[in-house]
Amino acid sequence: MDNYKSVSDFSKNEIVIEKSRFIGYAAPVQSESEARDFIAKIKKEHPFATHNCYAYIAENGAIARFSDDGEPQGTAGAPILEVLKNKELVNSAIVVTRYFGGIKLGAGGLTRAYSLSASEAVKKAGEDEFILSDVFALSFSYDRYGGFMKFKESFKHKVLSTEFNEGVSVVVASPKNSDFKEKAVDFLAGKVEIDKKSEEFINYAK
Repeated sequence: MDNYKSVSDFSKNEIVIEKSRFIGYAAPVQSESEARDFIAKIKKEHPFATHNCYAYIAENGAIARFSDDGEPQGTAGAPILEVLKNKELVNSAIVVTRYFGGIKLGAGGLTRAYSLSASEAVKKAGEDEFILSDVFALSFSYDRYGGFMKFKESFKHKVLSTEFNEGVSVVVASPKNSDFKEKAVDFLAGKVEIDKKSEEFINYAK
């Protein structure tokens, strides 16, 4: 997997359908442990809710779980999970808390309500894209800094840190296989030390 999308931030959104309150929560999570902690937190906030239904996809898509939490089978957790799948979101969790309002919605009505609540929570949370990237550590003299600043604008990149000491030390991420290292050496006429530190999924929008 060279890239993935995730919900951007924690969100909370409430809708009322036939007097039942549906409170949708979304949050980014990396691991199954984080997802379960998020679900437990929401359940703790709503101990008297009729249902706390959820779905999550974690660990870059390796794990997917859902729960109807007492609703008729297939009417809550599965529709929530389907929202994540349809939007191609991983490392994301959604909880929909329901307070029953006294009017039964039927299987179709429940499915639509949970799907809508999950979709609205995702919309409010926003989405981020993470791209598999090479992370490089560069070191060069101060007289090469202007050249480096000009060079990096020709690449999709993200500067992760910059230090000014006896020379300049910069940590930069660029999408994998972008030839960043080779082009940097050529552009700076070999007057740069550059080493690959790691491969990471990077969000270039933030």
